[in-house]
Amino acid sequence: MISRLRGMVVARHGAALVVEVGGVGYQVAATPRVPARIGAEVVVETYLHVREDALQLYGFASADERELFELLLGVSGVGPKVALAIVSGSPPAELRRAIAREDTARFEAIPGIGRKTAQRVVLELKGAVSAVPEAAGGAPLARQALVELGWSVVDAERALADVDESLPVEEQVRLALRQAA
Repeated sequence: MISRLRGMVVARHGAALVVEVGGVGYQVAATPRVPARIGAEVVVETYLHVREDALQLYGFASADERELFELLLGVSGVGPKVALAIVSGSPPAELRRAIAREDTARFEAIPGIGRKTAQRVVLELKGAVSAVPEAAGGAPLARQALVELGWSVVDAERALADVDESLPVEEQVRLALRQAA
C-alpha cells in the first residue's frame, strides 16, 4: 500500500498531479487543499485504490482527509470519485459536523450527490465519525436562512464558521451578512 509520497510536483492535469519520487512520476487525483505548484516539493497522504483493470492513487493534504475518504468508501453506492468529491468540498471538520447533525443538505449541495446518497452517507457514518465538539446553537437554522436568501450551502457554512453558535439565529445571520459585505 502506498500511503504517502514526498517529492516534486512536475505536472498538473486537471485535478491530478504528477509527483516525482526517486525518478518515478506518480499520478495522483488530489483534493484542492494539496499544494500543487509545479516545481514545489510536497508531501501527499495517499490512498491506493485497486481494481482488476487499474491502480489509482488518491491524494490528500492531511491524514484526516484520507481517513474520511476511507470511511466514505465503506458507504454503499459511494466509489472513490464520489468520495473524493465529498472530501474536496469542505474541510473534514465541517463534514464530520454535518454527519453528526444528520445534515443531508450539506452533502446534496455537492455536485454528483443526490438525496439518497446523502442520506446513506449520514446514516452509515453517523456512529463511525467523531464530530467536532460544538455548542447546541442554531447554526443549521442560520444556514437555512442564508440559503433562503440565495446563498449556496457551502458559502453559508463558511460564513457561519466563525460566528458564535450560542447567539440567537437572527444575530448569527446578521454577523454572517456583515462578514460577507
